[in-house]
Amino acid sequence: MIIEKAKLIRLVIFDVDGVLTDGRLYFSDDNQEYKSFHVRDGLGMVMLQKTGVEIGIITAKKSTIVTNRMQKLGIKHVFQGQTNKLVAFEQLRSKLQLDYQQIAYVGDDILDIPVMSRVGLAIAVADADKLVIKYSHWQTKNGGGKGAAREVCEFIMQSQATWDEQLSQYGL
Repeated sequence: MIIEKAKLIRLVIFDVDGVLTDGRLYFSDDNQEYKSFHVRDGLGMVMLQKTGVEIGIITAKKSTIVTNRMQKLGIKHVFQGQTNKLVAFEQLRSKLQLDYQQIAYVGDDILDIPVMSRVGLAIAVADADKLVIKYSHWQTKNGGGKGAAREVCEFIMQSQATWDEQLSQYGL
């Protein structure tokens, strides 16, 4: 059952392009790259970290935009330029001394499958590649860059009974 898997999670790893963004790449005439992140995804990630669940980023591209966004969210485990995501995944797993079933991974494309096939909770965003969906335990209702990360964070907090405590910090 997915809720039982979510109860064990101590680390959630997110891909960036197609998961924290909508997957589209924007370039200006002078070759400046732009990305769009959803503000609610960011708040969900901040809230999840406050519950003691670590967040990691493993992405194939390198971008100052990602570095800056993750610093603003207080995310310490950021691996960029990782076309073989398993290497960074194993480094992070070893550093945090976690078992595979304590890790969730959120992906959207073929590069994510090797990690997804090892974790306790493999999650595909709604608009993920069909092969990625095949390797997932659960699929979000929201697409990448459109609230999928927030949905994942809320689901884990609700499964771990930490959601109400996080809401109470906002007077709810």
